[in-house]
Amino acid sequence: MPHEFEGETHWHEPAGLSPAGLSRFRRPPTAYDQFMQAEGIGLTRGAHVADLTEVSLTPWSRTGGRGRYLQLNGTESHWGSYLVEVPAAAALQAEKHLFEEVFLVLSGRGTAEIWRVGSPKRHRFEWQQGAMFAVPMNAMHRIVNASNEPALLLAGTTAPGVLNLLGDREAVFSNSYVPPEGDDEDLFSPYDDIQPDPVRELALCRTHLVPDALACDLPLDNRLSPGYRQMELEMTRTPFHATIGQHRPGRYAKGHLLPVGTALICLGGEGYTYVWPERLGPTPWQDGVAGSVLRFEQKLFSMTAAGPGGGRWYHQSFGTSAAPLRHALWSGTAAPGRDPGPPGEEVIDPTAIDLPDGGTAVPYWLEDPVHRTLHAAAMATAGVANRMADKDYLAP
Repeated sequence: MPHEFEGETHWHEPAGLSPAGLSRFRRPPTAYDQFMQAEGIGLTRGAHVADLTEVSLTPWSRTGGRGRYLQLNGTESHWGSYLVEVPAAAALQAEKHLFEEVFLVLSGRGTAEIWRVGSPKRHRFEWQQGAMFAVPMNAMHRIVNASNEPALLLAGTTAPGVLNLLGDREAVFSNSYVPPEGDDEDLFSPYDDIQPDPVRELALCRTHLVPDALACDLPLDNRLSPGYRQMELEMTRTPFHATIGQHRPGRYAKGHLLPVGTALICLGGEGYTYVWPERLGPTPWQDGVAGSVLRFEQKLFSMTAAGPGGGRWYHQSFGTSAAPLRHALWSGTAAPGRDPGPPGEEVIDPTAIDLPDGGTAVPYWLEDPVHRTLHAAAMATAGVANRMADKDYLAP
């Protein structure tokens, strides 16, 4: 095509039958990527954070505290996270935004205040280490530190989807939308009864606050390992998907494919996690492709991406301590059953169904034999009873 102006970039048609454009190219930054950079507090990307309490923080003018953004590999566009430190005997600046937040308290104690613009009603509650609480969309909120030491909180948010869709910071942080009067009345449900999830009939707790996610009772689930316990959380109607799960000491999880975008935050116990891409199959050691398997150590407040690359990844966790291995699983908007499709269509949760039955969970009798050997050795080294028995590895 002819050039009309010198010095400008022009598009050129391909020569002959060559295809137009580039088949390989660099992924451009999203609106959320640009937003994080503009905040000026730094960003940590990767598949694993060994200890969230040891991440270096930077003064954060928007919040009045110190912080750092985190973006685990594979969670991009699904959800975002950051660390924020609340100064001793002080508070973060009050703010509101058109996305939801879920907080996990890593250290400290204090209170949170949540209210709507123009409303005299303020909802206040206390938090301490291990608490998880949520902030509704576009609600004013202020986090207050009640101690003489800084408090550290981890936040998970639906900000990437909102910012990438609207592309306008002011539309997100200065939006005047207020829900109809009385719409918030049922948002602040007390941490109380467990009820069945109306879609999957799993144990569900509707609440704005889990007072102690490190030690709260969890209902029996049995899906990922014998004696496994899990509780789904629906916090202030937020679409941010979160659960708390726990394996018995001496037991380990079956390998399974988690939804893209899931991360695990260790809330108790110690151990390790293996993750590997689905293309390697369920037995990478046996098939001679274990070089692409990643191993991450698990300890209190480590954070691990369950699928750190493109596509789906197998994930398998092993506890090696006398204490149960407990995790918070954060998936943001990447929850089971949220894949595209018409309402009413039957879907399955493949992580709860073994491979021979059409799911993606790897039963012990089909797993790579190396797992049994390594787990037994780790338990012996730690001096902890191994509760895996010969019968667990027998085919039905």
